[in-house]
This record gives sequence, structure tokens and C-alpha cells, in this order.
Amino acid sequence: MCGISGIFTSAGWRGDELSSAVEPMIMSLAHRGPDDSGVWTDAQSGIALGFRRLAIVDLSAHGHQPMRSPSGRFTIVFNGEVYNHCQLRAELEQAGWRFRGHSDTEVILAAFERWGIADAVTRFIGMFAIAVWDAEAKSLSLLRDRLGIKPLFVYARPGLVTFGSELKALVAGPCFDRTLDIDALTDFLRYLYVPAPRTIYRHALKLRPGHILTITDPGQPLPDSVAYWSVEEAARRGLADPFTGSDEEATDELQRRLADAVELRRMADVPLGALLSGGIDSSLVVAMLQAASSQPVKTFSVAFEVQEHNEAQHAARVAKHLGTDHTEVLLTGRDALDVVPRLADIFDEPHADTSQIPAYLICAVARRAVTVALSGDGGDEVYGGYNRYTYGERMLQRLGSVPRPVRRSVAAGIGALSPASWDRAHRAMAPVLPSTLRHRLPGEKLHKVARLMASDSVPHMYRSLVSAWPEPEQLVIARREAPDAIERALARRDPPRLLDRMMLSDQLTYLPDDQLAKVDRVSMAVSLEARVPLVDHRLVEFSWRLPAAMKTRDGQGKWLLRQVLYRLVPREIVDRPKMGLSVPLDRWLCGPLRPWAENLLAESRLEREGVLRAAPIRRAWGELLAGRSEVALGLWAVLMFQAWHERWLA
Repeated sequence: MCGISGIFTSAGWRGDELSSAVEPMIMSLAHRGPDDSGVWTDAQSGIALGFRRLAIVDLSAHGHQPMRSPSGRFTIVFNGEVYNHCQLRAELEQAGWRFRGHSDTEVILAAFERWGIADAVTRFIGMFAIAVWDAEAKSLSLLRDRLGIKPLFVYARPGLVTFGSELKALVAGPCFDRTLDIDALTDFLRYLYVPAPRTIYRHALKLRPGHILTITDPGQPLPDSVAYWSVEEAARRGLADPFTGSDEEATDELQRRLADAVELRRMADVPLGALLSGGIDSSLVVAMLQAASSQPVKTFSVAFEVQEHNEAQHAARVAKHLGTDHTEVLLTGRDALDVVPRLADIFDEPHADTSQIPAYLICAVARRAVTVALSGDGGDEVYGGYNRYTYGERMLQRLGSVPRPVRRSVAAGIGALSPASWDRAHRAMAPVLPSTLRHRLPGEKLHKVARLMASDSVPHMYRSLVSAWPEPEQLVIARREAPDAIERALARRDPPRLLDRMMLSDQLTYLPDDQLAKVDRVSMAVSLEARVPLVDHRLVEFSWRLPAAMKTRDGQGKWLLRQVLYRLVPREIVDRPKMGLSVPLDRWLCGPLRPWAENLLAESRLEREGVLRAAPIRRAWGELLAGRSEVALGLWAVLMFQAWHERWLA
């Protein structure tokens, strides 16, 4: 795993000027690659490539980058892993290629020479962001893996293109324009992340997953990137060719494919372990990893003082059953306070998924013992694990048929009581309620239902399910009108089933821009390579062939994934209500984080920065202090923006 950056310019800079310009860019990425660095320039072509290395495969100098192909045609900087490079190497050797070392970078270059860039990348199984200079075509190609596991940012102005693994590399580069994108900010306040291709800066973009951007003239506007793979096409093909076997046959097939994905990700010349929450996804990854290992796998989990958020005891039971070498770390409000000041540096674009704090801490602990860690991220989005999938389709369709005035009246009635009041009522009635109605945090869920009922349409309803601020436009000053990518995805009629459209929307936006971005930033902040076998693109393609009943069944998500896990871990250890890596945010904000939050949310400070309206934010802060915990997440988004603004724009 590494950090890459570079410059392509028509300004006629000398070689030393190119080197001087790219050096600060790669220095800003030193955390991504503490083991080695390198710069390559071609002044005549106006190109400079920079690299920071975290040595994982082929620790020798043969893995040094930037790396040139033997013919001298291609020069590459590459972040990530191509897990099937050994198979590709064997194929290339049969065709006459000879290799100096055993890095996957050499194989990538040989594949480009043999098959061309566009054809070669379709053969790669892995996670990657690649920049490659073609000396023959005089072109710079930027490539990103299919699901967007590895990031790649691009900035362009007349005569100059810069790129990097993180936005901070572009900021450190020449002539960067820090103009804020107000529409991106609005999206962030709603969703807690900025959906691609936007970034928080108006003139920078995220390269879309599964795309290639080829630039031949930095003096011209950026051309459109070209997709070599898309999850929309994978969904269309899968739904048109459904799996027709029995439940048992489907379980066998998924288990085989999962085992292969995990086995490929065991490839490393450094210590390897796994992150274990105790949930379905991470338990399955660890079970398969341990089954393939001759020694106890090193596993790591995080515990919370607040028991309703604590899943550590479940992780410990899974670890004990599997026989892993397990480490558990306790996360307190004090620990959160220690991590919070670092978040604006780690996430150099505002990001407010609250699991960022425990995710960072568990990665930091894991890094003391291993350099590579597998995680279970992606299982919910690929196999239907979210509660909004299991009840969302049925509920949204039913609510959509109810007249809007009736929905609004019921919503007002639910909202008349706070979530805490609903929680107390639920606890009082719990002894007589059936198990299907015994929910964790019922008050918060009821208020989500109220938001649904007040929405105009089914797409608006789904958007409200995933929104921190239901109407972020009311917070942002001088917002421009722009289409909402998630609402647009839900409004279309392809795929025809609402469940499929919800999952497709999440795989297009939430998975790469929230979940995978979070995993990348927190792991790379401590120089840990995180691998995510559940989003192997072959598994995603297979998941789209599965009937909906193999994803959600009897009110339960990830049905087929669970059947595989039950073969490896006793059902009673892993069968329980979904928790996720949530944190006691309201208690932290009203407790140890309160002075920090009060400072950032001061009315004078909000007005001085002139981006957000102070009144609705201060009103929400008062509601939180009065016990309305449902506003905490929206306030966290504002706090993350304020901290980011102070670090990068003040």
C-alpha cells in the first residue's frame, strides 16, 4: 500500500522545477508509505511522478517506484495490490517476459506492454489506483479499481493537471485553488460524505471507481473518464442471469468464492491479521482466514464503556471459538477526545461517519503487531445487511400508497414524543412484545419512520433514511441548485425492484465514498494496509445473480452470507440484532467532547466563517443538550466541517 502523486504540465518547467513541485505532494503522503520514496520526471513531456512506499510484496529494491517497463515505454506509480499477479506473471512468462523481482508492479507494467492499458486492467483482481505515463502515446492514464477501494483525486487548471492519493497532496501541489464547492458541502451535511465525482473543492474531482482517465494535453479541459467496469452493468447482467440452484447449492458456491477471495488476500511478505467486530461479516472473514492458516490469526476488536454500543464480548466469543490470537482495546470518551483533533488531517475532505473513531483506534492497535489486516467491510451493501433493506422495501411501498396528508399527520404524532420517551415506553412493554418487535434504540427508529412519512415520494423516503440533516439546504448559505445522485438513482425504474435500486444506489455512492474511504484513511493514517475481501468484484457480480430471497428472508438481511458462517461458527455465537460499529455520540458530545464542540459551534464563529447559518445549528445543539439524541449525527457533520474548515481553509 502506498501514496502516489504527480504533475502533468504544458508550462515548460525544467526537471528540477518538476521535482521541487512534486516533492511536497509526496511528503504530505508519508503516512501512506513510510518505507521508501521516489520521484521520476521527464521535463520534455512536462510529467513528474511521485511515490511513497509501504512495502508489502517484494520488500527489496526491485519493488521501488516509480518503475519503468523494460522497453522504457511505460512509467508507473501504483497504490494497492493486484492479488492475482502470480497467475498473470505465469501467463506472461509463457509469452517470453522475464522479471527481476516478484512485485505486482512489475507484472502490471508487463501486462500493459502485452495487452495495452485498457485490456490489461480488466484482468486485474485487486484494489488499486494507478498512474502510468505512456512515452509513446505521450499520455497520462489514471486508473481506479472497480469498487473504489483505493482513492484517486485529480485537479486541473489550464496548463496543469495534478493528482494524488489524498486531497492533501493536491493542496500541497502547485497553484491549487481551494474554492469551496457549496453543493458538495450540502451533500456532505445530508449524507456525511461527499459523493463522487465531487470533492469539497470546486475544481478538484474524485476519479470514479472502475474508470480510466487518459490525458494527452494538460492545456485542454479534462476529458471524460471511461468506464472499464461498472456496478450498474454488473447488476444488469446478474439480474438477467439469475442463479437457479437450491439454497444448499448457493451456499456451497458462495463459500467457495469467499474462500478464494480470502485466500488471494493472504498474499504478503509482512505480518498479516484481521479486524474482528463480532458481527456477521468480520466473523466470516476471520473464520475463513483462520481455516486457511496454520498458525493462530492475530485479530483485533474495540470495546465501549456504554454497553448498548459494545460488541466486544461477541468478538471475543468468536475469537475463542476459532482459536485466534485476539487483542481487545477499550474506547472511552477520553480516547475519543484524543482522536478528534486528528480527524481533519486524516480526512482532508469532511467525513462524518462516526465509526471513524473506533476504526482509527483499532487500526492503530493492529499496526503494532501487523502491517496488513483483513476486514469485513462491504458485506451489508453487497448482501443486503442493512435494516433499511429488510424493512425498507415493504415499508416504503406501503407508505407511498398512503395519501400524503395522512402520512404527515401520523408523522407529527410520532414526533411529538422524543426518542427517549419512546424508548421508555418500549422498555415498559418489552415483556409482552414478540421478539420481532424488540428493537435496539426504538425511539430513534420511530423518528426515522416519521421522517419517511413526511416525505413527498419513495425516492425522498429512502433519501431521508440515509440523511443526517433531512434538509441541509436550510443550513448552507448561497447554495446553488444541483441534482442529487442518490435521489436520481432511486427515481429510475431500472432495476425494477425497489430493493435492488436501494442496494445499487449504496454500491454506487455510500460504499466507495463513505465506507471504503473511511477504511482507507484510518488504516493508511497509521501505515496499515486494510484488505476487504467481501467487495472482490467477482463476489459483487455473483451477488447480483442471487434471488432477493437469498439476501433478505424472514425479516433478516444477509441470509446467504449467514448460511456460510453457520457452517464455520455456531449460530448462537453470531445470531443477534445488528449493531454495527456505532458509538455513544450523544453522550460524548454532551460529556467529554462538549467543550470542543461548544467552541466550534459558537454563534460568532459560525457567522465569521460565513458558510453555514448559525440559528438552526445552535437550535439543534440546544435540543441535544435537552436530551434529543437524534440530532447528534447532524451536529457531528457540522462539527467535522468546522474542524476541516479550520484546518484547511481558515
